[in-house]
Amino acid sequence: MSLSNTLARVDADLAAGRVPVARQRLRGLVSSFPWDLTLRRRLAEVYRLYGDAAEAGRWMYLEEDRREDETAAFEARYGSAARRMKALAWRGPEALAATAFAEGRLAAVRAARAGELGRAVDWDDPASYEEPEDGYSAPEPGGRTLMGVLVGGGCAVGVLLNVAIWVIGLLTLVD
Repeated sequence: MSLSNTLARVDADLAAGRVPVARQRLRGLVSSFPWDLTLRRRLAEVYRLYGDAAEAGRWMYLEEDRREDETAAFEARYGSAARRMKALAWRGPEALAATAFAEGRLAAVRAARAGELGRAVDWDDPASYEEPEDGYSAPEPGGRTLMGVLVGGGCAVGVLLNVAIWVIGLLTLVD
């Protein structure tokens, strides 16, 4: 479906009071066209209908005329540069931004995360900037984790049970 057809459906959904459907359509469009600030603005307007200042701030974050209360709510909800990078759902270089202000905001968020990590990060490589979830951090190469030990132990028990069943089966055939 074309962008214009989808936007017409968004308008029809909003006119009919189907706000969640309109929101979902706009989220899909922003995912497909992350550099289109007009789509982000439309999505912010839908979140304002919900009274969700943080999400409105999220989608207006790249706009010069954003509301400070929404920006503050977004920054509070997505408290780290890594979370903001993920939430902004940007792809490609900042130069794709339609305005110099948006380009500057994107560059500032990326630079903040790069500064935290002490290395470069890339919008197109979420693994380069994401935080480990729930406090989990990957083990060092060659290191062991509790989950790895449990899985390995489970595999060993499974092998032993299969061997035991096979031996019992052989003994039954011999008798």
